[in-house]
Amino acid sequence: MLSNCQIRNISFAFILLFAFGCPRGHAQAALLMEQPYGFFGALNPTGHNAIYFQRICAETPVQLRRCRAGEMGAVIARYEGIDGYDWVAIPLVPYLYAVENPSDVPALVDHNVVVQLRNRYREGYLESLGSKLPPGNLVRGGWTQLLGSAYERRIYAFRFETTPEQDDALIARMNAGPNHTHFNLLFNNCADFARVVLNDYFPHTFRRNIFPDAGMTTPKQITYKLVRYARKHPAVGLTVFEIPQIPGYRHGSHSNKGIDESIVTTVYAVPIAIVNPYLAGGMFVDYLVRGRYRLIPRHPEVLGPDDLSALTEPAPNFENSASAVPLTEGTGSVGSGSGAKIPGAIPVDSGPAQPATETSSGVKGTGTANE
Repeated sequence: MLSNCQIRNISFAFILLFAFGCPRGHAQAALLMEQPYGFFGALNPTGHNAIYFQRICAETPVQLRRCRAGEMGAVIARYEGIDGYDWVAIPLVPYLYAVENPSDVPALVDHNVVVQLRNRYREGYLESLGSKLPPGNLVRGGWTQLLGSAYERRIYAFRFETTPEQDDALIARMNAGPNHTHFNLLFNNCADFARVVLNDYFPHTFRRNIFPDAGMTTPKQITYKLVRYARKHPAVGLTVFEIPQIPGYRHGSHSNKGIDESIVTTVYAVPIAIVNPYLAGGMFVDYLVRGRYRLIPRHPEVLGPDDLSALTEPAPNFENSASAVPLTEGTGSVGSGSGAKIPGAIPVDSGPAQPATETSSGVKGTGTANE
């Protein structure tokens, strides 16, 4: 018969085994910074934000649940023109490619192919959103923005860790709260949605700023703040991936820009300068001083349709990894002038530095964007 001391020792051993041998239950999420494209992108050079969750799936496009075994999670974002809904959740692969199986993604597409893929998926899975949803146009969004995003533009995924408790709390809040649109391009857009959701995970981190975006929220601003937060908190495990645009349907998308960058390069300068020339001048100075930060690694890992499982893998252990990427702000780096690095994750290539608007595919952005 075991003595009390032996029983206590065995119990303590089981506790240690449970504590250190069992998984911690972390999963992955990713802020998607999607590049602008087309004519509207030339007028609104900000792009689009959405958030991918590994553990959260779509029971319907407007009802969330925990994912089951084998499911890859969902992308959630705010959209305009979706029958009065404020947000919609779409499974990852259909969101990117308008198909269910990654093996069905074509290597090259034209307009007819994209229309067929989108219509086929909508008829099978999106009828609950209404049969008379508009497809959208240059001015107003529609249901086509829910499917096949990678046919329109290049996407950068900024992956970070979440916990079951955080994800369950988001599911409960989203399912219980009102889902009625109050979309406003300036002050209630897709980046504002990302700002509110990410504040649930990283409290008091994301907010509007006069500089660099004139009190508005832009996708690049939200991404920048996530990067800065991750630099100070290595446990976030931030890792950056590129999801390339499928060629053939549209010309290549362009790099995301904030409002101050837009003043320098686009027609945003005109209305802002007319309304408040002092604000326009201040934003121009802000851009020159600190607005030209780099968010994208020189050579991010590229994920094709068959590689999306990388979004669900645990972040590498920074203490055992030599990989990190310097993020520059202006001519220096974010946080310091000595090449400060984000701990924890972002793969880096030791090759020569590239301009901030050049990606691993060698395609240079020209500074336009859209929702």
